[in-house]
Amino acid sequence: MLQPKVVSVKPLENYMLLVEYVTGEKRVFDVKPYISGEWFGELEDIQVFGTVHPCGTTVEWTDGQDIAPHELYDLSVPV
Repeated sequence: MLQPKVVSVKPLENYMLLVEYVTGEKRVFDVKPYISGEWFGELEDIQVFGTVHPCGTTVEWTDGQDIAPHELYDLSVPV
């Protein structure tokens, strides 16, 4: 299934993201399980975490970290 386009993303407390899709749907995604290792571990810095922005059907951070579109959608919780 093709994922809908992300129109906005807002970083929340505790490494959560509020993601809004072009469909009007809003979902919350937990980034904590991804924050490990050298590259994704950079997201532990709240300043870096706050650089998240929409990128097509997913979200991306300034240094290029991203979440697979199907994971972002399927593993998030509707609001």
